[in-house]
Amino acid sequence: CHLIHYLRLSHHLIVLNYVIHTFDKLKFVSSEDVNITDAVFDGVEVRVFEPPMKGDERLKRSVVYIHGGGWALASARTSLYNNLCRIMAESLNAVVVSVEYRLVPEVRFPEQFHDTLRATKYFLQPDVLAEYSVDPGRIAISGDSAGGNLAAAVCQQLSKDEHLTIKPKLQALIYPVLQAFDFNTPSYQQNMNMPVLPRYVMINYWIDYINANYDLAHSLLINNHTALDVGQALSFRGRLNWTSLLPSSFKKNYKPVIQTTGKAEIIREIPALLDVRAGPLLAENETLQLQPKTYILTCENDVLRDDGVMYAKRLQNAGVEVTLDHFDDCFHGCMIFTVWPTDFSAGIQTRNSYIKWLDESL
Repeated sequence: CHLIHYLRLSHHLIVLNYVIHTFDKLKFVSSEDVNITDAVFDGVEVRVFEPPMKGDERLKRSVVYIHGGGWALASARTSLYNNLCRIMAESLNAVVVSVEYRLVPEVRFPEQFHDTLRATKYFLQPDVLAEYSVDPGRIAISGDSAGGNLAAAVCQQLSKDEHLTIKPKLQALIYPVLQAFDFNTPSYQQNMNMPVLPRYVMINYWIDYINANYDLAHSLLINNHTALDVGQALSFRGRLNWTSLLPSSFKKNYKPVIQTTGKAEIIREIPALLDVRAGPLLAENETLQLQPKTYILTCENDVLRDDGVMYAKRLQNAGVEVTLDHFDDCFHGCMIFTVWPTDFSAGIQTRNSYIKWLDESL
């Protein structure tokens, strides 16, 4: 993929997505248990999973789901996410709306955010909810990894929308990526070379998402963009102080990496690095206070572990009811790996815990 990119034949992410879809020739088939249809919500493609009505049931609960993949890979239509959403619909007896937002490199930040926000707001209209027989008081927004990033950002935006009459009851974030401020949290240091999502890969996903130059990778890795002399970062520093937000069991013996002098021009050229729509963990307390009851799943063997843990702590400090569901023996991305030949026990374990919380809370 990278050789093809280097030769300028195509972008490596386009090639990688082509490979993923080539090995994933899934044709969805509606069954007696779940009716699966594709639709367009305010210009955004979605896949809707609808279980049949039971008895005298009139309204169902619902989950808006946003898939992961570094804002660049996968799809609501791939077998892994199709399978997850179908099982969610069956297990919860809920209407699941899986958002097919546009990907890097076709579009960059903030277009993925706008796609997801538009689709969600469209679905939250009373007449649309009625069309799908959804209870307006029992809707969750959820996503994994980059999808968790988009779910958190959209939930923050919805919470501040005074014109919106129906808002999510819950948000459920699965190993979400929530900030590009500090790439040296304890989990980034501990898991820097961990398979599935090494630190340099996560940094490259950010670079692609915010349309930056790969030459900035090293500066980002050592936190030059948020050094003490970078004035734009000053107001955000306290919101991501992991020395106070993380428990000692996560901090271990790791030390903060804070440069005295850095490169302020990085933030001037790429303001998205400090945009709360890209990094929901940067949000002010006034926004966090508006968030609904929240579930956050984290894995020990994951560079993004501390993003989720810090967000859970900040939400709790703001008065939000939060369930932090941490798995010591699991890894980033594990929840979608439940189908042969990647049917891992970590996937079954995390998926069951996630669905159980939704079932009890929604």
